[in-house]
Amino acid sequence: MKTKINLLCIILMMFVFNARADEGMWLPYSINGQNLADMQRLGCKLTAEQIFSFNQPSLKDAIVQFGGGCTGELISAEGLLLTNHHCGLSYVQSHASVEHDYLQDGFWARSKAEELPNEGLTVSFLSFIEDVTEAILKGVTDNMSEADRAEKIKENGQMLIKERKGDRDVKVEIVPFYHGNQYILFVYDVYKDVRLVACPPWGIGKFGADTDNWTWPRHKGDFCIFRVYTAPDGSPATYSKNNVPMKSKHFLPISLKGVKQGDYTMILGYPGSTDRYSSSGSVRNVIEQEGPAIVACRTTKLEQYRKHMDADPAVFIQYASKQASVSNYWKYYIGQVKQLQRNKVLEKRLEQEQAFRQWAAQDKDRKAKYDGIFDEMDKYWEHQSQFTKALIYYREAGWRGGEAVSFALKFRALNFAIQQKAPQSKIDAYVKSLKAASQDFFKDYNKELDRDVTIALLNLFYKDIDRNMQCGILRKGDKTGGDFTAFVDNAFAKSIFVDANKLNAWLDNPKSLSKDPIFDLMSNIVESYITLSDVASKVNCSRADRLYMEGLMEMQKDRNFYPDANFTMRLTYGSVQDCKPTDGVEYSYVTTLDGVMQKYKPGDWEFDVPKDLIRLWENKDYGRYADENGNLVVNFITTNDITGGNSGSPVIDANGNLIGLAFDGNWEAMSGDISFENKVQRTICMDTRYLLFIIDKMANAQNLMQELKIVE
Repeated sequence: MKTKINLLCIILMMFVFNARADEGMWLPYSINGQNLADMQRLGCKLTAEQIFSFNQPSLKDAIVQFGGGCTGELISAEGLLLTNHHCGLSYVQSHASVEHDYLQDGFWARSKAEELPNEGLTVSFLSFIEDVTEAILKGVTDNMSEADRAEKIKENGQMLIKERKGDRDVKVEIVPFYHGNQYILFVYDVYKDVRLVACPPWGIGKFGADTDNWTWPRHKGDFCIFRVYTAPDGSPATYSKNNVPMKSKHFLPISLKGVKQGDYTMILGYPGSTDRYSSSGSVRNVIEQEGPAIVACRTTKLEQYRKHMDADPAVFIQYASKQASVSNYWKYYIGQVKQLQRNKVLEKRLEQEQAFRQWAAQDKDRKAKYDGIFDEMDKYWEHQSQFTKALIYYREAGWRGGEAVSFALKFRALNFAIQQKAPQSKIDAYVKSLKAASQDFFKDYNKELDRDVTIALLNLFYKDIDRNMQCGILRKGDKTGGDFTAFVDNAFAKSIFVDANKLNAWLDNPKSLSKDPIFDLMSNIVESYITLSDVASKVNCSRADRLYMEGLMEMQKDRNFYPDANFTMRLTYGSVQDCKPTDGVEYSYVTTLDGVMQKYKPGDWEFDVPKDLIRLWENKDYGRYADENGNLVVNFITTNDITGGNSGSPVIDANGNLIGLAFDGNWEAMSGDISFENKVQRTICMDTRYLLFIIDKMANAQNLMQELKIVE
């Protein structure tokens, strides 16, 4: 294994010379050489082996993929795990009720016996990596069609995963890097018993909500605490009363030292997706098509959510996590489009492509290899631009729009099995699964809200999308002036998908769903979407993208070609710094509890705060968590390079201690997933002193305080 890791380090280090300290989501197993020198220059005291090793406990052993799209870290010897409030919100919500409102009031397990299990929640620890590029591209030739190439890569990948996995209970993934020029295999140990331990009240964990989202200054205690459990022998296991807390291979001590401008900061986590090496056509598509379409659909949806959530506390509990999920990337796309334009990212891409053309033309071999790739890209984006908006509406306003429509999608396989007269055992298996799904669905479903959402989205779909790209049911709007109120009212009156009793009765004796109006609406939307997608996919530029990436790396040998984010473990390093985003505007690198109280609005869902927090602030009762000036620091900013998926990632100091919890980026750098903006890009972090203050002084959770390792 060590030989394979060292070989991979050599291969990857070809691309890390002259790296800048803040930009770059680096593969942590390749940090020897220039990266490590830069880190040490900034103040890092750790060796490469202390950060990432398969031969001894290291920082990487404390880092997990949390759920489907966040990061978490171990903070005790007994599997205590820290992540963001917004990462754990849906699990907190699943346990909440009007009688036990864990969203508003918070939740604190006073003993391990009170910790709450969460069905479906997993955390994954990275246990092995291997560069498998040669094996994946075996049999792939330059004269293959892209379809044949993709099929061969898929075939090779499936064989390799089967071979590496064997009969072990592990997750094996093969992930492409550099637009398909490299492939790396990852093996994860997946733990399936993860219990909720603590969550702060809404007025701390969600303080600022939509208004403050993606902005600095921030004043949020964005954390949740869970615990990983194992079988008695330490192996991963599903929930059981006999399971025991994990014995952590490594966990992060928590620092009380605080931060100063210029302090070294390092973040390990699982950033989800970036597109830093994309073409100008891709950037133009985001600005003109993708971003505006997503914003339009989600604005419409959020308007209906807020109307119902503000009117009924029970609906607020049901939809708090859903609303947060929709609103997060609603505001993200608003900011991304604005900052792509402000930071002139399209113009920069066009300049880069012109430089590439000139470079390629200077050598006959390069000219032969790269000639025509921009023609391919232009052809693709010209074709794709006809369909982007409609496809997004089919997704955002269609089969992921109204909840009943989305829920009906889960029944397609069962309905097909019924129509094909499949064996009863197969039908019974579908029914069993869907009964469990139905119970979860109706627990957090409000029919009146979903009715209004569905009407509003269908009206928007009809109004905004060309008739020749609309599904048949949408054309019913021609007779009603685009108003789908009567259509939806009729569908909701007759469908089984908005009534738990009707659905359960149907599941007891399932028959064809062809006459159910919501199932029919869903089917019409999905089938039209598939047809339109097939037409859109007839032209692709994957070959051109792959060659362009290869050519850029050849042309700019000294550029920091870290790979785009793809939800694999990455390391980013930088420092605590203030920010001067525009002329005459300067932001400090920290915020304090005083700032929370300046924003405080009693009764406001975004800016209300718990009474206990007000009392502690009035008395300046901060204990050992105050800074040298007697203030309680809440959040700070760094120059680290992160994106979605890094939510919950640890901010680590020069000695390997936890000093913060990353939770957001700033508005001025919302173009950062496509183009890193060195002067203004910042990572927003919760200070660990605020974390400990909430646990200790406000919640009085001494059982947790005794478990943590705190360093002064």
